[in-house]
Amino acid sequence: MGTSNQGELIPVAEPVFIGNEKTYVADCIDSTWISSSGKYIRLFEESFAEFCGVEHAVSCSNGTVALHVALLGLGVEPGDEVIIPTLTYVATANAVTYCGATPVLVDSEPVTWNMDPMLIESLVTSRTKGIIVVHLFGHPVDMDPIMAIAEKYGLFVLEDAAEAHGAEYKGRRAGSIGHAATFSFYGNKIITTGEGGMVVTNDDGLAARMRQLKGQGMQPGSRYWFPIVGYNYRMTNIEAAIGLAQLEQIDWHLARRRENAQWYAEFLGDCELVCLQPEMPWAKNVYWINSVVLGESVRLTRDEVMDALAAKSIETRPFFYPMHVLPIYEHLTGPEGYPVADMLSSRGINLPSSAKLTREDVARVSSALIYLVKAMR
Repeated sequence: MGTSNQGELIPVAEPVFIGNEKTYVADCIDSTWISSSGKYIRLFEESFAEFCGVEHAVSCSNGTVALHVALLGLGVEPGDEVIIPTLTYVATANAVTYCGATPVLVDSEPVTWNMDPMLIESLVTSRTKGIIVVHLFGHPVDMDPIMAIAEKYGLFVLEDAAEAHGAEYKGRRAGSIGHAATFSFYGNKIITTGEGGMVVTNDDGLAARMRQLKGQGMQPGSRYWFPIVGYNYRMTNIEAAIGLAQLEQIDWHLARRRENAQWYAEFLGDCELVCLQPEMPWAKNVYWINSVVLGESVRLTRDEVMDALAAKSIETRPFFYPMHVLPIYEHLTGPEGYPVADMLSSRGINLPSSAKLTREDVARVSSALIYLVKAMR
């Protein structure tokens, strides 16, 4: 990997292909197995299940439909409620809505920025079917208290691990703790298939239901017999070939993300005007994206800081808008509001985090950020 020059763009994310991607894709083309059948589907699913430490992995065409098919498989129906964090990507809420169910929003806690487990139990009603936890930006949610609530009330827990491939909670891989988990392989994720998603679970029956649902509802062993309404949510063999090659190199990808985080901590750790996402003692953060929250004394707004960084050829992204401020979900706002999520969303910046970054790149980003937050105090 080379060092970028001072004026070259540092992108916020960029996929890296260092393994067998071209070889496996060429094999798909040569064999003509390019659609949703072929050996790479099976190999990728089996390898990803092993990586997560679970029995089953069901490939899908993207991370959003992975959430949808998981919720359908878990029995979510119109009229149900599913508890989710308000600070998440909109796909989490949309997938609940696709089922005709209602997302019930939870505020964040200020340390890891994930959903606050202490606020969940008071939101459980007779209509509550389950809980979706989101391992935001690669740091796992504190799962034990949430699993205890789920057991107490007979709820499912679905891990939205789109951003957390390889993250760990008390030594257990993200995706192996809840009743099921979903992953995204979009181009900016730790490993990618271009588009693509996966659902993992230890539940044999759930895995079978999701496989039927994602394949138009066709009954296994009875070609063109469709006893249920299903969906075309299948991954292609070419996508799976890329995913398998990426997964073979995942230790390298994870090591690079953590190295980026170490560099950001080195350069930004002493700056009291920005807060980096921590790593709790019980967690292994995979740092899908390296993020900062601007301190209250920084006079520039978050967007002004981002614009100034863009002028220096440094690409950034804002934190997600909380669901309760979006026009499609603002009617779900609870009486207490969501002050932590509002604060994080208004002050949060996602910094360049590609596995291609060099130490010099991170130093350049950090130096520019420190200059901006200090110059306008």
